[in-house]
Amino acid sequence: MSYALTDRHSRTHRSLRISIVDKCDLRCTYCMPEDQHFLKREELMTREEIATIARLFVERYGVNKIRLTGGEPLVRPDAADIVRDMAALPVKLGLTTNALTLHKHLDALIDAGLKSINISLDTFDAERFKTIARRDGIDTVHANILLALQRGLRVKLNMVVMRGVNDDEILRFVELTRDHLVHVRFIEFMPFAGNHWGRERVYTYSEMLGHIGSVYSFEKLNDDPHSTAKAYRVPTWPGTFAVISTVTEPFCGDCDRMRLTAEGKMRNCLFAREETDLLSALRRGEDIAPLIEANVLAKHAMLGGLPQFKPEKEEEVLHDLSARPMVSIGG
Repeated sequence: MSYALTDRHSRTHRSLRISIVDKCDLRCTYCMPEDQHFLKREELMTREEIATIARLFVERYGVNKIRLTGGEPLVRPDAADIVRDMAALPVKLGLTTNALTLHKHLDALIDAGLKSINISLDTFDAERFKTIARRDGIDTVHANILLALQRGLRVKLNMVVMRGVNDDEILRFVELTRDHLVHVRFIEFMPFAGNHWGRERVYTYSEMLGHIGSVYSFEKLNDDPHSTAKAYRVPTWPGTFAVISTVTEPFCGDCDRMRLTAEGKMRNCLFAREETDLLSALRRGEDIAPLIEANVLAKHAMLGGLPQFKPEKEEEVLHDLSARPMVSIGG
């Protein structure tokens, strides 16, 4: 018998993001500081531990969505095996990747049961890609996006929009939805440790829609319950685009997500500053259910307990939203 986790705000939690590794084959400027320290192998959850914890969330708490993240999950040798374990559960399964090596793993991932993939990509410009990712690779990533679509995967592209960095490419990403059944997600630039966030670099949800609307007419789509994205499409185009307005218009009241870091620490919010160590308790043979429940009950109403971003408050500083860089939290 299962029941959904709810906190004191009566919010149902059915979506779990599991980071399976904290390493990445790109060193993107907004998610990985130059001085990033990586976990040792023994500090990471094993395949069996991931399966054990995931099964508890599904069977006892009614979780019905799992996404595997990193770091870059495909740098982990047993990534396809972990996908197979998750696909055996009654959940909607996804995986987030930078797609740099996707062509090497795609057959194994599909054979393991993967049907949906999120690809993190902030630019199609080769030089800009090299600056953001600190290495070449845009041609490979672009080819792998097309390959994933050809193989029948549901493909989402996640673009973090940064003013003065890549905001001039918004229309180019929207235009992908004209030619491909792809789902673009524009994400407001969020502050994390080491990503040089500044309010002046936040290109807002309303600005994005205004910019797109100055060129293309679009229509609002019905969002899934608990969706973090506000979805739209240009009529007759096969794909869609959406905006994740975490900074300027938080969706905390509907968010149903929980997160598990690669070393087995549970976070009840992307911006949480408190974590619960599930892995150590599991390795000691303890029941981790009370720890999970206490973590959810401690969830703040908004942004991990911090105030909402106010564009008019120029003195506001949000650099302390998270002590962790994005690479060690999981996308």
